[in-house]
Amino acid sequence: MDIAYKLILVLHFVGVAMVLGGFFAQMGKTPPLVTHWVRDGAFTQIITGFALVGIAPNLEGGEQFDNAAVGVKLLVAVIIAALALFGMRQEPEKQRPYWLACGVLALVNIVVAVFWVAA
Repeated sequence: MDIAYKLILVLHFVGVAMVLGGFFAQMGKTPPLVTHWVRDGAFTQIITGFALVGIAPNLEGGEQFDNAAVGVKLLVAVIIAALALFGMRQEPEKQRPYWLACGVLALVNIVVAVFWVAA
């Protein structure tokens, strides 16, 4: 079970890399676009986040998470996914605010993970 947890954790990190990679890849472009990488990365984080919270208590020395912190991370990931979905439907000239919000919120989610969940 420990191996499964670690593999899911790696996929969770891949999800955040997809969001930030999609964000940074568009940084110098005019206009910056919300790409499928941001959307898919947000959904990857949501799915793997649920799996991590479900598996962790069943491990030896089971880790208990702060439900408020996990709830905040889930809410931020859902907002990123929604912004990506809505942003991708906009004309390219109108995607900048969605793109920027997705990138900033991804960084917020990392800060919450490091300073609140892992504390």
